[in-house]
Amino acid sequence: MKLIARLLLCAAAGFLASGSVNRLAAEPIPDDCKIGGFALGCQAYSFNHYTVFEAIEKTAEAGGKVIEFYPGQKFSPANPVPFDHNCSDDLITQVQAQLDKYHIRAVNYGVVEIPKDEAGARKVFEFAKKLHLYGITTESIHSLDTIEPLVKEYDIRVGIHDHPRRPNDASYRNWDPNFVLSLVKDRDPRIGSCADIGHWVRSGLNPVECLQILHGRIMSAHFKDETERTTNGHCVPFGTGLTGIAAVLDELKKQNFEGNISIEYEFDWTSNVPEIAQSVGFIRGYASQK
Repeated sequence: MKLIARLLLCAAAGFLASGSVNRLAAEPIPDDCKIGGFALGCQAYSFNHYTVFEAIEKTAEAGGKVIEFYPGQKFSPANPVPFDHNCSDDLITQVQAQLDKYHIRAVNYGVVEIPKDEAGARKVFEFAKKLHLYGITTESIHSLDTIEPLVKEYDIRVGIHDHPRRPNDASYRNWDPNFVLSLVKDRDPRIGSCADIGHWVRSGLNPVECLQILHGRIMSAHFKDETERTTNGHCVPFGTGLTGIAAVLDELKKQNFEGNISIEYEFDWTSNVPEIAQSVGFIRGYASQK
């Protein structure tokens, strides 16, 4: 009995020690970054004709609270170098100052390739740590054995992103939520899906059903409202397309979703701030009726 008691005490001590460093969930995004209970903002790719500095300003202009960066966007009008996980600490400091100026919080980074080699993958996680990000978005499904230990070490979530089904490329399977679930279900709970609901619609899928398949594994989301259930459509303001944004929000609420929603408006590239603002307004209106 004494031996069992000692073993139990040791196990408890080990759990507490590890729990103080590596929690089972990434730290939540603050409530002051939320609109209607959702951490809502823009994927900087919506402004890919502009720089990171301008994307931050445009996110604020549209009424967003958070931003998700993507690799390779030009840094600023005065310094058009690529901004990504290879950049200097000085550039990160300048970006943080721009975020503070417009009261925007960086929460995610992607879609970014995470290599299999640990040193290369660690660069992505170090970049995320320096920006105090909640998550990373990737399609690097063949690097999961490298990604999982880093998720535990850095306590940063990783979402596997889905692009549309590729009729001429059967090897691409990320569009299928059942496939993504098969990849993550036995992994650390901080590894899951970056649910691009617009791409699910473009693949002919029902986004609510996709979310239900991935229940509990939604790390973040890319929101689009689409005019068609094929790749021939385009983005429109929330509530005016076929995606069913309100039903998607209902499902995320049921799942106690804590990640970020990035509006990714892939249309009217040089003048889409009013449409994005309308989409932010839709979510405000949705929340006011609940």
